[in-house]
Amino acid sequence: TTDVRIEQFRYGNDPSLAALYFQYGRYLLISSSQPGTQAANLQGIWADQLFPAWDSKYTININAEMNYWPAEPTNLSELHEPLIQMIRELAEAGSVTAKTMYGAGGWVAHHNTDIWRITGPVDGAYWGMWPMGGVWLSQHLFDKYEFSGDTEYLRSVYPVMKGAAEFCLDVLQEHPETGWLVIVPSNSPENSPADHYQSSMSAGTTMDNQLVADIMQKTLKAAEILGIDEPLKERMETALAKLPPMQIGKHGQLQEWMYDWDNPNDKHRHVSHLYGMFPSNQITPLSTPELADAARTTLIHRGDPSTGWSVNWKINLWARLLDGNHVYDLIKEQIKLVGRDNGQGRGFGEAGGTYANMFDAHPPFQIDGNFGFTSGLAEMLMQSHDGAIHLIPALPDVWPAGKVTGLRARGGFEIVELIWEDHKVVKAVIKSRLGGNLRIRSANQLTAKGKFAEAQGENPNPFYQRPAVKQPLISPEASLKAFDLPEYYLYDIETSQGDTIILTAK
Repeated sequence: TTDVRIEQFRYGNDPSLAALYFQYGRYLLISSSQPGTQAANLQGIWADQLFPAWDSKYTININAEMNYWPAEPTNLSELHEPLIQMIRELAEAGSVTAKTMYGAGGWVAHHNTDIWRITGPVDGAYWGMWPMGGVWLSQHLFDKYEFSGDTEYLRSVYPVMKGAAEFCLDVLQEHPETGWLVIVPSNSPENSPADHYQSSMSAGTTMDNQLVADIMQKTLKAAEILGIDEPLKERMETALAKLPPMQIGKHGQLQEWMYDWDNPNDKHRHVSHLYGMFPSNQITPLSTPELADAARTTLIHRGDPSTGWSVNWKINLWARLLDGNHVYDLIKEQIKLVGRDNGQGRGFGEAGGTYANMFDAHPPFQIDGNFGFTSGLAEMLMQSHDGAIHLIPALPDVWPAGKVTGLRARGGFEIVELIWEDHKVVKAVIKSRLGGNLRIRSANQLTAKGKFAEAQGENPNPFYQRPAVKQPLISPEASLKAFDLPEYYLYDIETSQGDTIILTAK
């Protein structure tokens, strides 16, 4: 039975249960985010209480965003629509909040919203005084375009993206000590430094800086794609040049705050400053290895056990670090039976994990962890964010052979079929729905028919341009470690719209 398989997963090898868990996340999104309905909230359509946990609303400092991480890569693009529509509606309400609270243009949302699209701070200031919820949500608008290449869609959401960027421009303040432009007042979601316990208010937190950089770069890129002569272009370019760089602290960690306040014993569930590694792509082992090592150190400090959604965020993060074995450790942490013990000694107590019906445990049930798992497993098998489509980038030793079909990559590419044996790609069938250069990264040599060659230089495909990332400031006390990665092979194949490319092991 399912509960027994969940209970025994961590002690054996049951890859088909991981595959079922992946598909279960897709099923939950299909069921709770149909076009024309409301976006999936904290419990999806399974909130059976009059007063459910956290009111079953939309927590937009991670949870609502996580719900939609699998939408594009696992071929459920139409299910993204309810979130996109919610963002459009938030932009309307949030323009009033931006003007009233901040005297700013554009629009703002804080850490929480609901079916009435509230955009002001709610709950205590410790959580609620974070004005970047709309900026994070707006990343989804451009991310959706990157998979489809639909310029009419992009044109329809451009004003919302621009509004989020305009709000940032109007509220950024020059830091008196550094001259950097920072968001203030704000916080690093739901956390505070040990030296200032329970005092979360801050300026220029790392996550805020990453979010501002992303929304401005994406808005500028969208304007270029659409041929819009954007009057805010010069202001955005000036602001980008004055944003703080990421910083590596004395413990070798990626700093969460502007100052080196991180505590290696901090086990907080939020790892907000790692937004830059996932879901963003500012930090990667191949392009920014120092920052990636600092992010790795932060994850080691935080540890693996946590709430369900936090474990699943870490699955995605370790996949981006290309460490399949650590990802699998986290999968075992997630697929463990929790719930009432009933005197049988079977449960792990009310902690992160999986209930007998496969719902994710925050605890209590919270659906974002299910969606985070589905996204994370997709990231293990295919990534398309760092200049190429990377095949089986984070495969654990326990999965030496397998097959996946139907994943989607940026630039309109569909992984029709991907087969691996002995931890090596043996066949990949990729359909090009937009045309353009197809760049493949693989740990084993491949071959294909047509205009196939070893890749040189930057990928000319505009969907695969890497973001501009400043050189980090590194503490002289920091000790950094190199990544032990395999030799990768890079290939370019010129494609036309509708082409199907078949790659095989050489």
